Amino acid sequence: MNPDSVVWIFHGSTGRFAGGVFRTVERAEDWIHRNCLSGVLTAYPVDVGVMDWAIERNFFNVEKANNAVKLKDPEFIASFTTASQEHFHYSDGKRA
Repeated sequence: MNPDSVVWIFHGSTGRFAGGVFRTVERAEDWIHRNCLSGVLTAYPVDVGVMDWAIERNFFNVEKANNAVKLKDPEFIASFTTASQEHFHYSDGKRA
């Protein structure tokens, strides 16, 4: 992803919502280390839904039979994520 069109979002391992949003990995990791956090830091594209972003880059196979149904399911779209997004795992403030 282009660094100017991405934000880094941290999701704690037990949290339902994001714990922080950062412009750089360095700022996020400083906060994660300082607070000994566990979870995942993920790059999210700006001004586009993750599913749309993944489809545009062929990271999500729309041709699969079940995917045609999922493309219209609001719950699926709202919670879509892909391993193709750059991400890092942390345990007690340290990158795993």
